[in-house]
Amino acid sequence: MSVQHEISQRDLRNRSGEIMDAVEHGETFTVTRSGSPIAQLVPLCRRHAVSRDQFAAGSANAPLIDPDRFRADLEDAFEGEAEDPYGR
Repeated sequence: MSVQHEISQRDLRNRSGEIMDAVEHGETFTVTRSGSPIAQLVPLCRRHAVSRDQFAAGSANAPLIDPDRFRADLEDAFEGEAEDPYGR
């Protein structure tokens, strides 16, 4: 769980390296100007690569997908507005 801090714009300017290190480690900052919140610094979600073997093992019990039914479901959901990205 991230920790929430409030810092001034001046603090951000003067301590940017320290603050970015804290964000990298999960902390969140609300940046203020003249006491009013103007921005948030939040950690980005990091994606982790998985090997082919890990993916295969994780997918072993996944349900089969019927591509025609899937496409029909998408068209129903978007009321026929879904476009073929390769059809241009």
